[in-house]
Amino acid sequence: MASDVDTAPLVGRAELVQTVRTALLGDVSHGQTAAVFLTGESGVGKTRLLGEIGARLRDQGALVLTGSCLDIGDASPLHPLLQALRRFDADLSASQARTSSAVRGLLQMFADETAGPDGAGALLERVSRGLHLIAEGRPLVLILDDLQWVDRSTRQLLLYLLAGLGDLQLSVLAAVRAESLQGAHPLRRVLTELRRLRTVRVLDLAPLDRAGTERLAAAVIGRTLSADASEQVWQRSGGNPFVIEELARDLRDGRDGLSETLREIFLARVDALPQHAHAVVHAVATGVEPVQHWMLAQVLRLPEEELIEAARAAVAHRLLVGADDGYRLRHRLVAEVLAHELLPAERSGLHRRYAEALTAAPGELHQARLAHHWRLAGEPARALLAAVAAAQEAERLHGYAEAHRHWSVALQLAGDPGSLAVDRVELLGHAAESAHHCGEHARALALLEELATVQGGEPTCALHIRRARYLAAAGRSALAEEEYQRALVAADCSPRDRATAAAHLAELLLHLGRYADAGQRAREALELAATVEGSATEVVLASAALGFSDAYLEDPDAGLAVMRQALDTAERAGKPEDVACAYLHLAELLTGPLNILEEGVVVARRGAERVAELGLGRTWETRLLAIATNGLFRVGQWAEAEKVVAAALRHRPSGADAVELLLARCRLSVGYGDIEAAGRDLDAVATVLAGGGARHVIPLLTLRAGLAMWEGRHDVARQAVQRGLTESRSDDVTILSALVWHGLRAEAEAHASRTVAVDPTAVRRLRETAERVARKSASAARPVRSVVDGFLALCAAEVSRLDGSDPELWANSVAEWDRRNHPYPAAYSRLRQAEALLARRSRVATAGKLLREAYGVAQGLGAVPLTSEIRELAGRARVPLEEREATNGTPGTAAGPVDDELAALTVREREVLSLVAEGLTNKEIGQRLFISERTIGVHVSHIFDKLQVRTRVQASAIQLRNRRG
Repeated sequence: MASDVDTAPLVGRAELVQTVRTALLGDVSHGQTAAVFLTGESGVGKTRLLGEIGARLRDQGALVLTGSCLDIGDASPLHPLLQALRRFDADLSASQARTSSAVRGLLQMFADETAGPDGAGALLERVSRGLHLIAEGRPLVLILDDLQWVDRSTRQLLLYLLAGLGDLQLSVLAAVRAESLQGAHPLRRVLTELRRLRTVRVLDLAPLDRAGTERLAAAVIGRTLSADASEQVWQRSGGNPFVIEELARDLRDGRDGLSETLREIFLARVDALPQHAHAVVHAVATGVEPVQHWMLAQVLRLPEEELIEAARAAVAHRLLVGADDGYRLRHRLVAEVLAHELLPAERSGLHRRYAEALTAAPGELHQARLAHHWRLAGEPARALLAAVAAAQEAERLHGYAEAHRHWSVALQLAGDPGSLAVDRVELLGHAAESAHHCGEHARALALLEELATVQGGEPTCALHIRRARYLAAAGRSALAEEEYQRALVAADCSPRDRATAAAHLAELLLHLGRYADAGQRAREALELAATVEGSATEVVLASAALGFSDAYLEDPDAGLAVMRQALDTAERAGKPEDVACAYLHLAELLTGPLNILEEGVVVARRGAERVAELGLGRTWETRLLAIATNGLFRVGQWAEAEKVVAAALRHRPSGADAVELLLARCRLSVGYGDIEAAGRDLDAVATVLAGGGARHVIPLLTLRAGLAMWEGRHDVARQAVQRGLTESRSDDVTILSALVWHGLRAEAEAHASRTVAVDPTAVRRLRETAERVARKSASAARPVRSVVDGFLALCAAEVSRLDGSDPELWANSVAEWDRRNHPYPAAYSRLRQAEALLARRSRVATAGKLLREAYGVAQGLGAVPLTSEIRELAGRARVPLEEREATNGTPGTAAGPVDDELAALTVREREVLSLVAEGLTNKEIGQRLFISERTIGVHVSHIFDKLQVRTRVQASAIQLRNRRG
């Protein structure tokens, strides 16, 4: 019987179809990207919508590529794109030879891809160029089904293309099973971050309402349902289109005695199939979709005509969907229902036949599928070989996360009875290293401990070094230092091992802020490396540490030259971690001690792109983006810093990588006054930093003190600073001077608020520390002294607040920070200078000018707490903060441009206003921009004040008027 369900109308989705079409093509300019992600429960109609929208987009002239993600966790990298290209190539006619050549060239590029120093990023760039050739100037739409199973490499490709890095007009339409996005599913983070892009929409596909349910059921049955039948379908389906169709078919065919559970519905449909069709459905349910026709033929071993007839019956009964690339279940819930209907021997037999078919297939083997089927067929030995091959293939394409999953499967299989006699030590080593590369630091350490147990005996020097590397990456610096020390004195430590341990220890000491110790260890490492062949890694690490140490303590120019040479050496050697380390320390030095901020941000972002190409996105790229965020924060580009930190968070970093990024984000949150978000980040960092060094602990406590002061908890700020003063092993006087400033500011704030008594002992200790910092910085390089001098100017001015604030000291602080191009501390200093002048009732005009300058900077940054304090002081002193021009012009004067209405708004306020105009609530805007609802409320209040409106409707009207303009 032919299937008539395909002719059923697309009920209740017309508006959605139009919305998606407009988002993907109508609103996309040439060279831009857009994406729509459809989420919803199983059976809600996502796949049907993809097909419907894809057909309409083709009619509009778009080139549409369609692929699906595999439904096993260890999917092959970039599988959906490869599938889409092969399907598209098969559909091309002889007259489209040029397009076919471009498609096959791209497919051949994948086949020929080998691991190398150009890395995964270069692969993504070549993919982009290949797609550009295939599109031939047409809009390109990539449609992906079952995105909840997407592999990491494909996620990276989507982020790369949607970020506009691919230089082509691309739209992505993807379907995601909502119930699969639970817990720490990696796609949840990706979707959350992508929601921030204006051209990306995530639409939830809700079940049909009662009217839609009745219409769909009537279309399947061919007549209007009775009231009782309509109520039954509505109650039992819950508006799920698939279940509606199944229930309606039962009603049409008189099968109204089915049980009320979905399982029984599926079983009834399968039982009603002819014998061979029954076998086809079971086979497809056992396989990895899509199941190609030739593979199904080998698994079932039916004559061709009988197989086609059986498949036709399964499709007609709406249990299977047939497509060019193979068969799929109409709904994956069928597989879950049928999983218990086969005997174990039947299931293992089907998996065996699948594995045999894949093995016998000509061309490339799908190792991930092969491992899956051999494992479930009870053949651990064969599954192990396939899992190892899949892991090696993933590493070749820089898919470290996929490689780790495959190595983990191989380890599990190696322990099964009947498996091959393999070197478990080697498997553990590969699994641990892949876990380390993809940022699974706790897993890497656990595997390393198992490796040590399997090896037995005393830990070797190499094992100490490896454990130290993993501990350092996990943020456990103190333990890592101890392990490196053990490696250096180990009896079996060879000259190479000693050079390696010394170089890594120098790099670790650099992270801890112990620059003199780092320089000493680096010199030892370079001397040792000179006696060992092939020691490029040791040379790079030691040179980076030595260059940083020299630049900080002695000669910036000489130190920078050493670090740039280390980067050149790393690039020539081509080892990913060496390249990453060299970029990291160069960017750190430029954006931190040397205060060469613009160049430092450029180096950090260029380095982030480079290490992403090398497959180290979750680890080293995250750290580099954190450095770029800090640099952007210091130069006052907070909105751009937010975008950078959001991009980095897509990698879900852990360990030391997470510490760097969370501290960077926390600086923004404290500046914005997002107290809740800042508190969460600080708590998370404190948890990870058990055993961390001063270079992270002191910034953590400094931020905690700053946050507490904005909350008015000056005693808490004092406690945080006093704890920080106990961290005495760091040579980084810059972070120490910032901590001392926060301590003295906390005492000054306590004095001004009169809520907490000033602690004379704390003040004395802070002043002594400031003097010690001044003496210590005198021997540091000139740029370092320059930054420290800025903080010491703040310290001196804060002390003056305790007995009558001195405006001249604050004027000195303003000059110091203006000279360094740090707008935030300069604005704060202007506020305090104005406050001191007004307290002395002198130079009121100058005070007003200072407040207006500070207010303009604070508004531009979006520094809500600082803005509020400026407003409060200006209000008390009756100082106008905005010099408004007269709005009543002379007769005949032309009105100014409409754009002037929004001229007073900051970048952040414009973003908020655009979302207000879309009808979003404060909570929804906060979720979109990753800011607390309270902060959004402050922004909206500022917008109303500046636009002189009282309602969201009035503000939205101004926004829409300017957009049209």
